Amino acid sequence: MFTGIVEELGTVVEITDQTDAIRLTVEAAEVTSDAALGDSISVNGCCLTVAAREQDRFTADVMHQTLEMTSLGSLKVGSRVNLERAVTPTTRLGGHLVQGHVDGTGTVRRRTPSDHWEVVEVSLPEQLERYLVPQGSITVDGVSLTVVEVLADSFTVSLIPETLARTVLGDKPEGATVNLEVDVIAKYVERMVRR
Repeated sequence: MFTGIVEELGTVVEITDQTDAIRLTVEAAEVTSDAALGDSISVNGCCLTVAAREQDRFTADVMHQTLEMTSLGSLKVGSRVNLERAVTPTTRLGGHLVQGHVDGTGTVRRRTPSDHWEVVEVSLPEQLERYLVPQGSITVDGVSLTVVEVLADSFTVSLIPETLARTVLGDKPEGATVNLEVDVIAKYVERMVRR
């Protein structure tokens, strides 16, 4: 479980192709400072398991299904990634409850800069539309954000200077693919109502 508050921007330093999977090695001093084998680290919103650790680097295995469902397959050596360690019982919940289980991907459609923030429009897969509400939560590339507007097949968020500076969302160009995770509470409510 995560909060969607990015702790560190890491750098992909190695990708090993394993035909139906990849091994991803990321350099990141902060999140590896206390990492142990088996720990969970969110990489651009995807919960990955630490399979190896060496100094300021950790390696995780990314299976075929994850590559199909997320944007991790498009990473290259040198790519920057949002990182967050799993929460502990004493962690402040600054964002919202995030599982690190990506529900789908969207595309950055438009970026509208302002003096103090930037409005970003992201396409939304049809099957996720019912989970979004204005002022509700969504995770975009592992970042907990507040939905500003829900449109026909997209949504908008406002990025403050801190988010623009400390996450990969500050550099995502129009046309870039991003990982989306809707609020898990909405999914549970839907399931209970259906019963």
